[in-house]
Amino acid sequence: MSFGSPNSPYGQPQDPQQGYGQQEYGQPGYGQPGYGQPGYGQQAPQGVPPQQGYGYPQQPGYPQQPGYPQQGGYPGYPQQSGYGAQPPYANWGQRFLGTLVDMLVFLVPYILVIVGKDTPALAGVGALALIGLAIWQLIREGRTGQTIGKKALGIRLVKEDTGQPLGVGMAFVRRLAHFLDSIACYLGWLWPAWDSKRQTFADKVCGSIVVRSH
Repeated sequence: MSFGSPNSPYGQPQDPQQGYGQQEYGQPGYGQPGYGQPGYGQQAPQGVPPQQGYGYPQQPGYPQQPGYPQQGGYPGYPQQSGYGAQPPYANWGQRFLGTLVDMLVFLVPYILVIVGKDTPALAGVGALALIGLAIWQLIREGRTGQTIGKKALGIRLVKEDTGQPLGVGMAFVRRLAHFLDSIACYLGWLWPAWDSKRQTFADKVCGSIVVRSH
């Protein structure tokens, strides 16, 4: 057997394109790019973005939406606006004159009760008028924030936190709470003259304020 014979295990011609220990074409070896990665000198197919491996910088996230936080975490809700700019507080003089007008409204049926001492029918009419007027004033104040006197002076009774009328039930509770204004030598009735929110003691207990309506 001659050297270089085809039957000899030695001297087989080596393929110049394939080195020793190199794997078949298409089989990734050590140091070769993995699946889906173009090799050196190869170009990725048109229209297909190259895939990123481990250690590559991450893609930028979706753009931030208005009303959402710019940092991580759960998206926040946009801040809700209140019921509008709060009108200025009614001063003590306006509150006093409004109360005075309401007292004058009750004056006529009260006179009927006094004059009708000897006339039960006349006194009864006056008493019914007083009760009916008091209920009507309470409902009006609870639903609209204004009695006759408050409307005449351009002021309104509202909730401090919402700016809405108190409601009939809470307006009644506020009427009862006025005993706090009278119990300390009527100091509570004068408190709005220097209080920062122009509140009486009853207003502070019930969370109410009196503001200008125009």
